[in-house]
Amino acid sequence: MLGSGAGALRSGRDEVHGDGDQALGSDRCRAKAVAQRGQFLIDKNLNLFIVADGMGGHASGEVASALAVHTIRDVVSRERDLLTRIGDFDATAQMELCTLLEYAVHSASAQIYYKAQQEPEKRGMGTTVVALLIIGQRGFIAYVGDSRIYLSRNGVVYPLTEDHSLMNELIRSGKVRADEFAVSPYANFKNAMTRAVGVYEHVEVDILDFEILPGDAFLLCSDGLYDYLDDAEIASNLALSNIEDIPGRFIDLANSRGGKDNVTALAVQVRGDATRVAQLQFTVETLRRVQLFEGLTYQQLCKLMNISRVQACHKGEVLVREGEEAGDLFVVLDGRATLSRGGNHLATVNAGTLLGETDLVGTDTARITITVEANGKLLKIGRRDLQELMRRDHALASKLLWSLATELGRRLEDSQSQLAHAMVDNSERTMVVDVSETEAEADVGVDVDTDETESFVETNPRGLVIPKLTKAEPELVEEIEEIEDVMDDGN
Repeated sequence: MLGSGAGALRSGRDEVHGDGDQALGSDRCRAKAVAQRGQFLIDKNLNLFIVADGMGGHASGEVASALAVHTIRDVVSRERDLLTRIGDFDATAQMELCTLLEYAVHSASAQIYYKAQQEPEKRGMGTTVVALLIIGQRGFIAYVGDSRIYLSRNGVVYPLTEDHSLMNELIRSGKVRADEFAVSPYANFKNAMTRAVGVYEHVEVDILDFEILPGDAFLLCSDGLYDYLDDAEIASNLALSNIEDIPGRFIDLANSRGGKDNVTALAVQVRGDATRVAQLQFTVETLRRVQLFEGLTYQQLCKLMNISRVQACHKGEVLVREGEEAGDLFVVLDGRATLSRGGNHLATVNAGTLLGETDLVGTDTARITITVEANGKLLKIGRRDLQELMRRDHALASKLLWSLATELGRRLEDSQSQLAHAMVDNSERTMVVDVSETEAEADVGVDVDTDETESFVETNPRGLVIPKLTKAEPELVEEIEEIEDVMDDGN
C-alpha cells in the first residue's frame, strides 16, 4: 500500500497485495496506517513497512517522499529470492538483507536528487525514511532523518532509531541538555536535520537487524506525531486488539494537543508462538545487568545480541586458557565458572557475570583460565566480532570503553585496598620498644652521631622498631634478648 492523506487511507485503498506473487508471511503481521500529508507503504506480501516525511515545500516534499517509498519497495521486491531463503541463523543472508535495505535507500536518494536536478523548482527537496522489513524471526530496519520506529515488547517501549537532527547531535555531544534545549541558543534549529534522503545523491543510512518476538508491536511515525506522545501512551495504544483503530487514535492524540505538522502513524503487530519470548527476555535482561553493558540503549543491545550466541556449557570445560590466544567474552546465564591464574584459584562466579572483558584491550593472549564449574548456559560474544562492531559504531564503542575503564579503575582500587590491608597485617609482626634518646645511646650502644641515626631520632625520637620473635629467626632472637637484658639493667 502506498498512501498519502487521511481520506484516501481510510477509504480502504491502503493495502497492496502484491501483483499476484506469493506472500512471504502476511498472516503473521497485521498493519494499519493513517497519514496527514505524509507517505507510507504497507506491503503485506513482502512484510515491508515504510514511513516517509517530505521536506522542501509541500508539493516537493510529497514528491520526494512518494519517490522514496516507491523506489525502496521496487528494489526490495526485485530480490524476493533472497527474502525467501534467509534462515534464522544465516549470518551471511542477514548481512545481505541489511545491504539490500541500505542499497534501496541509496537508490531512493539518487532518484530524488536526479529529479530535483531536472526540475529546478524542486531542488533541495528531500525526505526522511524509516523502513521495517520482517523476515522469519528477524526484523531489519533502515532509517535516515528524524522519523522514528518504536518497539513495544511486554508493555515496555524501546526506540529503535536515533534522530539524525541537529538537536540530537548537540545533545549527544554534551553541548546542551535535552531539558534545556527549548531555552538554548539552538532552539530555532529544533527541526534542522543532519541527514535526509534526496538532498544529495548519496546519503549515509543507519541499519539495524534484531530478533522478532511474538507479541511485538511497532509504531513507525513522523516527528509530527511523537512530539505529542509519551512511552506509556505508545505502549497502551499498540496493545489494542483491533489494529484498525490504532493509527487513528495516535493521529487524534497529536491533533488534540496542537499537532500541525505532517503526521503519519503506521502500526504493526506480530503474531505467532510465544515459546521463545521468555528465553530472549531473560537473555536481554541479563545483559542489561552486566556493568559493561548497563549504559547501552536497547538498539545497541540488539546489535550486541546479533553477534552473540547462547550455548550450553558442561562442568570441567575450559572456555579460555591462560597464555593462549585471547578468547571470546562469555556472559554466564546459568551455572558457575571458576577463574584461575598460574594454577591459583582467583574466584568463582555465578549467573549474570561477564568473563574475559579484560582481554579486550592491550593483549593478544588470555590473562586467566576460565573453567566451567557447573553445567549451565552461556552467552558467547565473539571477541573479534565485538571489536569490529565497536569499530563501526563509535557511540557504542565510547560507552563500552568508558564502562571498561570504570570497571578496571574499580578493580585497581580494590587491589590497592587489599595491598594496604596486607601491609597493615605485615606491620603487626613488629613491636615498638620505647626508650629515651639517652637510653638508646648509653645502654643499647646505638651510635647517635651517625647521620642515619640522627635522621631516625629526629623523625622517631622515642622508638626502636624491633621485629617480633619468630622461630625462623634465631640470630635475631638472640640480638633482641641482649637488648632486653640491657634495658632491664638500665631499669
